[in-house]
Amino acid sequence: MAPIGKLYSVPSMNQTTIIKATAAVAGVELEQAEYKHYEDNKKPDFLAKFPHGKIPALEAANGLNLTEGAAIARYIASLSPNSGLLGGTAEDAALVDQYVHFAETEIHASTEFIFMMINGYLAYNKAIHTSMTDRQLRGCNTLETILLTRTYLVGERLTLADITVASVIFMAVSYTVDAPLRAKYPNVLRHLDLIINQPKLKEVFGQPKFVEKAAQYTPPAKEKKEKEPKQPAAAQAPKKEKPKKVEEDDDEEESLVPEEPKAKNPLDLLPKSTFNLEDWKRAYSNKDTRGADGSLEWFYQNFDKEGFSIYRVDFKYNEELTQVFMSSNQIGGFFNRLEASRKYLFGSMGVLGTNNDSIITGVLILRGQDAKPVVEVAPDYESYNYKRVDLENSEDKAYFEGALAWDLEIDGRKWADGKNFK
Repeated sequence: MAPIGKLYSVPSMNQTTIIKATAAVAGVELEQAEYKHYEDNKKPDFLAKFPHGKIPALEAANGLNLTEGAAIARYIASLSPNSGLLGGTAEDAALVDQYVHFAETEIHASTEFIFMMINGYLAYNKAIHTSMTDRQLRGCNTLETILLTRTYLVGERLTLADITVASVIFMAVSYTVDAPLRAKYPNVLRHLDLIINQPKLKEVFGQPKFVEKAAQYTPPAKEKKEKEPKQPAAAQAPKKEKPKKVEEDDDEEESLVPEEPKAKNPLDLLPKSTFNLEDWKRAYSNKDTRGADGSLEWFYQNFDKEGFSIYRVDFKYNEELTQVFMSSNQIGGFFNRLEASRKYLFGSMGVLGTNNDSIITGVLILRGQDAKPVVEVAPDYESYNYKRVDLENSEDKAYFEGALAWDLEIDGRKWADGKNFK
């Protein structure tokens, strides 16, 4: 069988494993392209095919050029409908997509962020590390509950959902989910063992190296100062006793790294607001959006426009959007990168339109009157436009309500998919 195309990737990437595992089950052959990261992806011929310079990237034999690991894996699965990788019905396919996105945004994104901070690719921040760990474990808790009564995630046979979740957990147990935590997730580990030991997948996955203790950040060692040699004392000079305290302090300096004083977030210095963002998040989650006693009614009764503001968010490069599910995944990624502002922010964003004709838009409810201090924690925040919403303006109000209710329609494009930041 001729290869369906060339895959540009590096072996250590989680997405590479998912793509190769999918190809193995689908029974299709992939050619592994010769590729040197940070060099080949900057070359003109690569950028002509993949303008963002991102891997994994698939150069298909039929002329299709595709990036994003989830999209490539889904495409490969679609080439073998009899494999059942995408389920047997439209409902199954939707559930497969659900678990793929869940695994990537709720578990893997946190694992990867922690890895990058601990290994110096990003500046280390203990608060973000803690928040990412909590988010990751919340995802694992959800999986543990789901797998309590299931062998496979969708239906009664292996799907792309199982491959993706297993790959994500494979990395987590090798880095952040240590022995004490693994004891809490017997069903997740059973599922991992089942998937990676499938006859067609054993060679792709190998066996995980279970970490005994979760990886932790080690601050760079403090550079020791060389002590100046002592001058010999004059014969007649009275001998001074060296203060013991100095010696103890020297020992302390050598063994401890002083903690950097934490700077207060300017948002924490704002006057106290009567609007409780966490109460709003609960109201939005537990009530119908529209109608009597709905979350919108709760919002209008409790909102403090002096302490909080509302912004419309629009993606700047909608012409680059293709598949709706990929655009939805992009929103999930943006929300993940806003994690450090969770206590100051609520968001509801969606994809409006259809494949190859869509836009990303939505609203943010945020602390203070300026969006930038809240959103600049996300490296890609400048890819979006932010416009203040005036609830006294009927058009702005209708837009705001539509974005929360997920029934917003703009220029004939209807709400296709959405995500919340809560």
